[in-house]
Amino acid sequence: MPPAMTDILDIWAADSQLSNEDYVTVDFLLPTGIYIQMEVPREATIQHIKLLLWKQASTYPLFAFLGEMESHMFECVNQSAVHEALEDETRRLCDVRPFLPVLKLVPRNCGRAERLNSKIGTLIGKGLHELDALQDQEVKDFRVKMFRISEEKMQRVQMMTWMEWLQSCFSPQLENGVIDGLQEKLFDGALKVIMHFDQSQDTASLMVSPTITPRELTEQAVRKWITTHGPEEDESSCGEFLLRVSNKLEFLYGEHPLIHYKYVRACVIGKDTPHLTLVHCGMVQAMFEKELSAIGAVVNRKTSNPPLPLPPKRRGPSVSFKIVLVKGSKVNAEETAKVQVRAGLFHGTELLCKPSVSTESSGRSEHVWNHTLDFDIAVCDLPRMARLCFAIYAVMDKVKKQKSTKNAHINKYQTIRKAGKVHYPIAWVNTMVFDYRGHLKTGDNILHCWSSFPDELEEMLNPIGTVRTNPYTENATALHIYFPEYSSCPVVFPPFDKVRTGRGGKKFHIELKEIMERDPLSQLCENEKDLIWTLRYDCRENFPQSLPKLLLSVKWSKHEDMAQLQALLQIWPKLSPRDALELLDFNYPDQYVREYAVRCLKDMSGKSEFGWMNNDDELSQYLLQLVQVLRYEPYYDCALTRFLLERAQTNRKIGHFLFWHLRSEIHMPAVSVQFSLILEAYCRGSIPHIEVLKKQVEALSKLKAVNELIKLGTIKNARKTKEAMLTKEAMLTCLRQTGFTETLSDLHSPLNPSVVLSGINVEKCRYMDSKMKPLWIVYNNKLLGGDTLGIIFKNGDDLRQDMLTLQILRLMDLLWKEANLDLRIVPYGCLATGDRSGLIEVVSAAETIANIQLTSSNVAAAAAFNKDALLNWLKEKNSGDALDRAIEEFTLSCAGYCVATYVLGIGDRHSDNIMVRSTGQLFHIDFGHILGNFKSKFGIKRERVPFILTHDFIHVIQQGKTGNTEKFGNFRQYCEDAYLILRRNGNLFITLFALMLTAGLPELTSVKDIQYLKDSLALGKTDEEALKQFRQKFDEALRESWTTKVNWMAHNVAHNRS
Repeated sequence: MPPAMTDILDIWAADSQLSNEDYVTVDFLLPTGIYIQMEVPREATIQHIKLLLWKQASTYPLFAFLGEMESHMFECVNQSAVHEALEDETRRLCDVRPFLPVLKLVPRNCGRAERLNSKIGTLIGKGLHELDALQDQEVKDFRVKMFRISEEKMQRVQMMTWMEWLQSCFSPQLENGVIDGLQEKLFDGALKVIMHFDQSQDTASLMVSPTITPRELTEQAVRKWITTHGPEEDESSCGEFLLRVSNKLEFLYGEHPLIHYKYVRACVIGKDTPHLTLVHCGMVQAMFEKELSAIGAVVNRKTSNPPLPLPPKRRGPSVSFKIVLVKGSKVNAEETAKVQVRAGLFHGTELLCKPSVSTESSGRSEHVWNHTLDFDIAVCDLPRMARLCFAIYAVMDKVKKQKSTKNAHINKYQTIRKAGKVHYPIAWVNTMVFDYRGHLKTGDNILHCWSSFPDELEEMLNPIGTVRTNPYTENATALHIYFPEYSSCPVVFPPFDKVRTGRGGKKFHIELKEIMERDPLSQLCENEKDLIWTLRYDCRENFPQSLPKLLLSVKWSKHEDMAQLQALLQIWPKLSPRDALELLDFNYPDQYVREYAVRCLKDMSGKSEFGWMNNDDELSQYLLQLVQVLRYEPYYDCALTRFLLERAQTNRKIGHFLFWHLRSEIHMPAVSVQFSLILEAYCRGSIPHIEVLKKQVEALSKLKAVNELIKLGTIKNARKTKEAMLTKEAMLTCLRQTGFTETLSDLHSPLNPSVVLSGINVEKCRYMDSKMKPLWIVYNNKLLGGDTLGIIFKNGDDLRQDMLTLQILRLMDLLWKEANLDLRIVPYGCLATGDRSGLIEVVSAAETIANIQLTSSNVAAAAAFNKDALLNWLKEKNSGDALDRAIEEFTLSCAGYCVATYVLGIGDRHSDNIMVRSTGQLFHIDFGHILGNFKSKFGIKRERVPFILTHDFIHVIQQGKTGNTEKFGNFRQYCEDAYLILRRNGNLFITLFALMLTAGLPELTSVKDIQYLKDSLALGKTDEEALKQFRQKFDEALRESWTTKVNWMAHNVAHNRS
């Protein structure tokens, strides 16, 4: 690392004060009981260090008992406090960075299971010994089940042929539908394809029919090769080759027309030439054999014994439910305050009966109640997913000003009750009434509470909060409760086949239709709930998509209603996957409902319209939400977890993104154990993927180190241009070091696992000027020489809101295309990879509006008002027919982003976060403000337009001709068509945002935030009324565009543009 910027207390840093310049003192522990301390070169590999140790050990006693050197390996404790086996001996010790310079020599046959555990713990960032130490039976049972399932999965892979494996890991990306104006995009009806030949620099241009199959194209390519290179291959060998997209690991095979493959289709629509590479099947077979070798190293071919069945279940008694509140400890309240506990039984957000409140208690941090809390509900009427929610609060006679920081947060949540008393929330905690086996809980329970409260509370209770207790037990408030025993045998929730069924009325009411057509945010009154429940069979026959509203109408405190609902679910028609997503919301906690929803979701990942092909694109589209709703699952083993693991272990791309969505939030206490368990299960069922992912994790760790060094350097050298240049040079020096270049080379891109990054193009790398100093890293594409890819690494910024916004933009693009409207959206890649860190894809050949304007004016203030700058820039980049295409691309994309930014309420729109590609596509970046959270200054909103539509945009759309009303009319029609398409899918957007409520995004914390979507889409209004509203907003954007220009001018001046 550069000498001026390293941490002097880091023993592995080159200039560390803890060791001399070239050597590090390491303690070695040998299996013979011998201890050796010796200095080793800091830059030495593990293999070289072992050679040095062996030479030194030969002078010590018991050396003969060590045996062969190759039968041993080192172990250490790494920086994550995880026990790591150093199997890869080509790594350098300074890259391994043990927590302490201690290496333990162990026999290599120490156990395949231990080595795998070490790898998994290192990869997921949480040692598996931490899960072992929990002493939690639910955790233990889940791990045993997942171990058996994962082992069976790996054994099935061992039985596959290489072609079956290819279909599993690299299933063709297909897309159906008619392409508008297809013939205009072809060359006399033919498609031009550039063929590359693996292991050769040669290329060939082929003109083929768009309906040709990959097999037929392969035959033509082989014939072309024979013609130009002689008969090294004969035509009969065509079956020995496969087609691969040239710049990524995406294969084209199967008997589908070429135009149905997503890559080829995108090229045709964008008027680009597809580049395909002819690769030998032996290359794919070698990839398969490498994975088989990885599996064989850790998996036995025999199966484990299945678990024993659970004992028969027993029905609960009809006595009222109650618990005993024993005591509370470490209660953070003022000495003069009285402390009370409120407890409520919930099913989702529905309160099952009146909450129960304890007596008041005085004291310091310890409070004893020994008080029975009774609930007006029979044990036999408790729903399976009932949760018990507690709130501990202080009761004070009057409001007092806080004199210290202790309890500083409570004023925000204070609730004035009666007689002048004020209740201050102190802590909350939730627990399930039944355990994961369906047994009613009994005996003592100590619940460690949470002290941070959400914005919305139900009488200070937090039913939407986690049922996991606070893992940081040392300082957390602890609530001691006791569940009484109702019989000598366990009380167990009955299975479905034991419940009684009934039948409701069949009369149809016209008002039912009006209720069912409301959006998901609409509240139902009690009369409407009664009507829906009475006509539940009519709902099934006429409004099957109304199932969520029927579920909200069930009286979950009545066992008979639950039984009838569960019977009805067995015959309820399957919903579309998009409609079924809503059933995974917190409002629908019932186990049978969630299992039904998962059965519906399976339709989005089974056989597609193309036959045997797995089509996981739709599942990928909603994976972000599906990971978030895992937070709503009260038990580790559930239908959704199994579904996600099954799909991830079947499709490598799904597995890749599931891994990162889980790992990026593993630092959050409420989900740390749950997500660790799922990650462990995924890794055990995807053993070959471990090394691929590990390489990415290590690369991100290196980028984080570079970023932190730059931050340190820029803080020291703030506002000094010369020193800033030195900081950039230090960054490049760091990237050139062997330890960095090796770790950062030859890895699959976390943003797109189909792309293989060969190495960093150091000279093109830099860091950006924003506060967190993001790294701008340029990579070479390993699969296509000369091709480069840009990636931005951010450390210190939460990218999850950007990731959500881009996901919704991707969905809008899909919905528009389904309606045969392609608005040329650019939903670039964005991935959160850790706590406030992640990656963003750099869109090639693109410039910000600010830079385009400044190229035509030397004065920042004047640049924003130059309406010709954008059109002139496009003219520089395109000429003739290409210019017409660029203007059409601009028109379509501008329409798409106008509608998208209006509907999503995207704020902080200035000329530095709107970009244009040289091909004409306009797109927005940086989504820090959404759902109408616009920036303001001195209480005045800086953004007064519903979306950005400036006169220079109109100038381009009208091709520079002021009176070109036809082009502008087309643009306006695109906007209106796009808006109406989104309106028809309004419920889906509301559902997707609702499923993200517990993610902790800064501008999505309550249902009130989602209300913005309902208003912008004018849900509840007719299409005519909605279109009238949108036209008013369109005219307003056009009329007030001068205010946008003023803001842009102020932005340019504020950022010292000149």
